[in-house]
Formats: sequence, C-alpha cells, structure tokens
Amino acid sequence: MAKVTIVNVGYRSTNYWVVSAGTSRLLVDLGWPGTIGKMRASLKRKDVPIKEIRYGLATHYHIDHAGLGQELKQAGVPLIVLNVQEPAIPLMKTHIKPQDQYVEITMHDNVTISFAESRSLLERIGIPGEILHTPGHSYDSISLLLDDGSAFTGDLTPASFIGMEDAAVVSASWQLLRERGATRVYPGHGPVRQMDIHSVAV
Repeated sequence: MAKVTIVNVGYRSTNYWVVSAGTSRLLVDLGWPGTIGKMRASLKRKDVPIKEIRYGLATHYHIDHAGLGQELKQAGVPLIVLNVQEPAIPLMKTHIKPQDQYVEITMHDNVTISFAESRSLLERIGIPGEILHTPGHSYDSISLLLDDGSAFTGDLTPASFIGMEDAAVVSASWQLLRERGATRVYPGHGPVRQMDIHSVAV
C-alpha cells in the first residue's frame, strides 16, 4: 500500500486537504463557491492533477467547505456524502447571495454511504481510515480519521473555544476521535496541531 501524504491546497483562510496514496487522492473540503479557478490553480501549484482526485468529501455543508461541490463533480470528482449530511445540502442555497456564483449540488449522483461503509470505500482508494460523525459545529459535521492518527475535523470547535455550541456534544465528538486514535488535528482553519488535553472539556 502506498504511503499516505497530505498537502494543503487551501485559500481565503480555509484549509482544503488533499490526502493521497500515490496518485489516488481524496479532497477534504471543497472550496468557496465561485472559486473553481482558484481551486484549480492551487491544485496545480501543489502538483495535484484534478483527474487523480477520486472523491471529494465535505466535513460539513457550509459555503466555505462545500461551495464548489457541484463544480468539482462536473470536473469529474464524485462527491462522498454521509447519510446524515443529506438534509444539509439543500439548505446551503439559503445562505448564498447571487454574487457568490454558487452552483447547486444535485442529490441523485452523489456517493451516499453510512459511517459503517466508510472504511471499505476508503480502502478501495488505498487510504486506511474511517469517517466519523462529529457534530458540534453543526449536526452534519463529520471527521476523516486516518489510521496513522491524522484527523480532519473541519470546524469542530476546540473545547476551550466553545461559544454557542452545545459543550457536551462538542466534547463527545472530541472524545470519540481520541478513543479512535486521533493524535494530530488538521482543521478547517488554522494550523495543524497535536491532540491535547484541551481538546476535551472536563
């Protein structure tokens, strides 16, 4: 099995992570609406051919994390959707302004799976790991956890920064990640960090 590598192709203060096993790649989080040119340019700078991206995965359906979902599908990147995320997709358009140039995500042609099916799907593209339900920032929030401890958490709030979120829900999501072996956090915004005691409220 090819060694897994991780590169950040983010822009506009949002991280978009390409997880690769050789030339088999997964894009975690999907760009701002109306910025497909920026996404293509960022991928090119990091030497990631878009044709090698086997799937796109949104950690949650907010515009800075899933805004290019449909345009990436049109470019040949299928979209993995966890079944708990389906209701959130149509709601995205209610937060979009016309100038955002958002292309609405169609529902019929997504690769919709359960969390239990995630490991086998990832294995088929050479990436050892699983997808976990980690609500807190939003109910549809998920995290990709690789077997090497790398956790892609989107906007899951560190416990020490909880504001309007339900602290118990956020803490339970961090605890799940810790129990499943997470050691490094690749967030939707900000730098990579180690999991630490402050990731779970006490």
